[in-house]
Amino acid sequence: MPRRSKSGPVVSATSLVILLLAGLALRAVPTAAATDTTHDKRIEELISRMTIEEKLGQLTQQSGGGIAEFNPNSDNAAFEDVFGAVRAGMIGSFLNSHGAEYVNAVQRIAKEESRLGIPVIFGNDVIHGFRTTFPIPLGESATWDPHLAEQAARVAATEAWAAGLDWTFAPMVDIARDPRWGRIAEGSGEDPYLGSRLAEARVKGFQGEDLSAPYTLVACAKHFVAYGAAEGGRDYNTVDISERTLREIHLPPFKAAVDAGVGTLMCAFNEINGIPATANRMTLTGILRGEWGFDGFVVSDWQSTEEMIDHGFVTDEKHAAEVSILAGVDMDMAAFGYREHLAKSVKEGRVPMAVIDEAVRRILRIKMRAGLFENHYRDPLKEKELLLCPQHRAIAREVARKSIVLLKNENGVLPISDKVKCLALIGPLAASKRDCLGTWAVTSRDEDVTTVLEAVKQRLGSDTEVLYAKGCDVQGDSQAGFNAAVDAALQADAVVMVIGESENLSGEGHCRSDINLPAIQLALLKKVHATGKPIAVVLMNGRPLTVNWMAENVPAILETWHLGTEAGPAIADVLFGDFNPGGKLPVTFPRAVGQIPIYYNHKNTGRPPCEDRFSSKYIDLPSTPLYPFGYGLSYTTFNFSNLQLSATKISANGELIVTATITNTGKRAGDEVAQLYIRDLVASVTRPVKQLRGFKRISLEPGEAQDITFKLTANELGFLNQDLKFTVEPGRFRLWVGPNSADGLSAEFEFLAQ
Repeated sequence: MPRRSKSGPVVSATSLVILLLAGLALRAVPTAAATDTTHDKRIEELISRMTIEEKLGQLTQQSGGGIAEFNPNSDNAAFEDVFGAVRAGMIGSFLNSHGAEYVNAVQRIAKEESRLGIPVIFGNDVIHGFRTTFPIPLGESATWDPHLAEQAARVAATEAWAAGLDWTFAPMVDIARDPRWGRIAEGSGEDPYLGSRLAEARVKGFQGEDLSAPYTLVACAKHFVAYGAAEGGRDYNTVDISERTLREIHLPPFKAAVDAGVGTLMCAFNEINGIPATANRMTLTGILRGEWGFDGFVVSDWQSTEEMIDHGFVTDEKHAAEVSILAGVDMDMAAFGYREHLAKSVKEGRVPMAVIDEAVRRILRIKMRAGLFENHYRDPLKEKELLLCPQHRAIAREVARKSIVLLKNENGVLPISDKVKCLALIGPLAASKRDCLGTWAVTSRDEDVTTVLEAVKQRLGSDTEVLYAKGCDVQGDSQAGFNAAVDAALQADAVVMVIGESENLSGEGHCRSDINLPAIQLALLKKVHATGKPIAVVLMNGRPLTVNWMAENVPAILETWHLGTEAGPAIADVLFGDFNPGGKLPVTFPRAVGQIPIYYNHKNTGRPPCEDRFSSKYIDLPSTPLYPFGYGLSYTTFNFSNLQLSATKISANGELIVTATITNTGKRAGDEVAQLYIRDLVASVTRPVKQLRGFKRISLEPGEAQDITFKLTANELGFLNQDLKFTVEPGRFRLWVGPNSADGLSAEFEFLAQ
C-alpha cells in the first residue's frame, strides 16, 4: 500500500555511514564455495547481462496477481499488467498467488518471453498445511515428535508444489515466553532445544533431500529475530533484550534451520535494542552470514522496509530501501522501494552496485537450487488429485491426535464408555468448522473439516443419543442458550464441552491482555457443572489459557489446540479411547497473566521462592505454573526407574550415557515422552534451573518396560561465557530424566578440566 514520505533532510553524516556499512557488508559476505560451480557460472553470466532495472526486479516481491479467477482459455486482459511486468523482468517473486494453471502462465512468460528467461519464485504462507490442514504449529509441537513434524511439512510441500508454489514462509521458529502474543500459535513454544529440533525437521520436510526435485518447497525460517520477545506480548512491538538472551534463547532455532539447509530467512517487524530487524546489520550480516555462512537470501516481512518510517529510523521510502539492502535484506516483500529508488541510490553512490549484485546473486542461487530454471510446469490434474487426498488426511489425523494433551482426568471420566446411552455435546466450538482450522489457514476450506459433533455422531452411531447445545457464542454476553445446554446435560449420562478460543482469537494481530476462557463460556461451564454430571472439557485454543476454575472443578480436560482438517475425528478418537493421548505441553500454562513471563528454564536468583517473606514470589499467588512445560497425562500410568550414568566424571572428549527404565504400569497401551534436563550447578555466568537436552517419545503395551538412552557430550554442557564465547567449565552438574520439567529421577556428575 502507498506510504507517505516524511519530509526532512538526511543528517549530513548519513551518506558516509551508508558507504562505510556497504564496505563492511561486502567484506562480510561469505564465499560461494559450497554452491554448485555450474550455478555460479550461470549466475555470473546472467548478472553481467542484466540492467539495473532487471536486477531490482529480481529484488521485488509483489502480492497477488491471480488465483481462482484466472482462466487459461480466455484472454485474461485483467492480468496483462502483471504479465507485462513479468515480461519486462520487473518482478522476481509473487506471494498470495497459486494455482497450477495460473502459475504455468506466469512462468511461461518469464521463461519464454522475458529478455533473460529468469523464472519467478512463487511464495505463500503454508504454515500448517496447504489444503490438508494440520494442527497449528504450537499444537503439532505438543507431539514432541520431530519425525511427525517432518511428515506434516512433507505433505504440505507436496500439495503446495502441485498447486504451483515454490516457497513457503515457514517454519516460524520464534521462541515465545508470553502467551498473550497471538503468534505464539505459529511457533514451537518456549524452549530453544525443542524448537531447534522441530525447526530442522520442518525444513527437511519442506525441502526434502533434493530441493530441485518435484514436490519440494524452499523453506523460510522466520522471523529473524527475537520477534517472540515483543514487549507486552503485542505484535510488532519493541524488543529490548541482552545479547546473551538473543544468542542463548532466540537464535538457536534459526541456527538449526540454517544447519539443516534452509534456503531463505524472513526478517522480523520488531526492533532489537533500538535497531529495526529489517535494518539490523549485526543479525543479518554479522551473525547470519558472517558467523553462520548462510548463502541463501533474506526477504523482508510485509512492507517492513517502509515501516521503518514509523519506527522513526528512516526519513522516507528511499532511505528505507538503502538501509535495508545495506543491512542484508535481499528481497522487498509487498513494497516497491527497491525497484523505485535503488537505481537512483546507486547512481548517487549511496549504495554500491556490488551490494545489488550480491542480493541478486543470492536470489538466483536459490531459484537455481530449487530447479526453477528447469521445466517445472505443474500438472493441473495432479493438483486436483493430491489436494486433500485420503493419504494426506490420514497423516493429518495421526498428527492431530498425537498433538492432544490430557491435562486432567479424575475418576476415570475419560475415555467415555461405549455403554453411555446419551451424551450431551455442549459449547460454541463443537459444531464449528472454521475454528478447527486455526490461524493462518489461508488455503484451507471450511467444508473440508469434520467437526467434533459430526465425528462424535459418526463414532457412536445410532445406539447412543447425542444431544447438542451450542450454549453461547465464543464471546459476547447472551445467555439465551444456557437453558438448552443445562437441559441437555440433565438428560445425558455424560457431558463433553467444547470451548476455548475461536480461530480469530489467536494468530497475527490477535494478542490478548486477558488469556482467561472468555467470560460467557466460563459462565456456561459453571452452569453445566452445577448439574452434577461428569464433564470432560475439550479445549480448543491457539495459546496457553489461564483456566484455574476449570482445573480445580472439572474432572477431565483435554488440550486440543486447533487441530486442522481432521480435528473432529482426532478428538473423537481420544474421547472414546480409540487413541490414548500422549502429547506434552511445549509451553508453560500460567495461573494468571501477572506471572508472565513464566517459563521452566528460568534463573534461580539469590532468593528463590520459599516460605521466607523476603524471597522471589508473589504474596497472592503461587510461583509455580498451572501446568508446567513438558506436562501431559495418559489413560495409562508410567513409572520411571533405574536411572544410571555410565560414569560420574567425564572429560572434554568423553561422553556420558544416561539410561532409565520406563514401565507402563496401567492397563492400556500408551505413549510417554521421556525428557532429559540438566543444570550447571556453579558457573561463571548464572545458568537456568533446568535446560532440556533430550527427549524421546515411546509407545508401551500394558506391563511393558523399555530402557531409554540419552548421550551427553561437552557440547550439551556448554554455555556462553562472560565474553559470549562458547565454553564448558569444569564443575558439577545435576540431571533429571522424567515425564515433564517438574518431575523426574535425578543424579549428579562432574565435568573435568582438560
